[in-house]
Amino acid sequence: MFEFFEPLSTSFMMRALFGGMLVAVICAIVGTWAVIRGMIFLGEAMAHGLLPGVALAGIVGLPAIIGAYISASVMSLGVGYMSRRGRHSQDTSIGLFFVGMLALGVIIVSHSRSAAIDLTSILFGDILAISNNDILLLAIALAVICVVALRWHRAFVALTFDRRVAHTLGLRPRTANVMLVVLVTIAVVFSYGAVGSLLVVGLLVSPVIAASYWVKRIPHIMLLASIVGCLAVVSGLLVSWYWETAAGATIVICSILVGILSSLVKRAVRSLPSSTRKVAMESIKSDQIS
Repeated sequence: MFEFFEPLSTSFMMRALFGGMLVAVICAIVGTWAVIRGMIFLGEAMAHGLLPGVALAGIVGLPAIIGAYISASVMSLGVGYMSRRGRHSQDTSIGLFFVGMLALGVIIVSHSRSAAIDLTSILFGDILAISNNDILLLAIALAVICVVALRWHRAFVALTFDRRVAHTLGLRPRTANVMLVVLVTIAVVFSYGAVGSLLVVGLLVSPVIAASYWVKRIPHIMLLASIVGCLAVVSGLLVSWYWETAAGATIVICSILVGILSSLVKRAVRSLPSSTRKVAMESIKSDQIS
């Protein structure tokens, strides 16, 4: 039994495990609010919008995370400006920036001859290549997210249910919405290196959906989603080791499968009382007939 977990004892798998768990907790906290507020499309668009910044950072020799942060910030500011001043809805603005940033990134990569730009790594990540510095950055990002989430919790809750009530209570709903965008930005920027920009949305959504079938309070959803995400990291790393699959993608698939399994189990549990009553009634009828 313990031999099955032996691959996790190697140094690079240990770093991948710690880094992946940090990503899972980050995505669980931010993903809870993203799902509740309907901001998943923004997270997905931002994950794709990292490409031009990361590509330019690779060309000029800057750390990829700096380029990712700049690109995500430009996108979030642009979406916010177009939503406030333009005639289009927020979804339309996000869609325009999403396609534009992705196309710009592809153009930059296609015209660059720099070996520092690895499109596959940007899109799908390389969790097995996580370093100790990456783990430190993820830990700092998690600490910042926890502080912001605790500080703005009441405002986020009020904003979710009624923006006018939040304004009446002096909770600054506009600033709270900006802080939610900041949380999504931090989660996407710091997580893409582990699971890639195309897959980070899976960890933002799947564990939260799986948790929401069983608990309803927001802190409980965050906690259970963190556990689900960490289990997906462990199972994904082991499956990728034995089946020789891409680690980041396997982790996301495991989290999605857990979400599907959670839904099926919950439906089975809900139907159990009625079926039990039906069996009991049929037993009573048969006893009466006999």
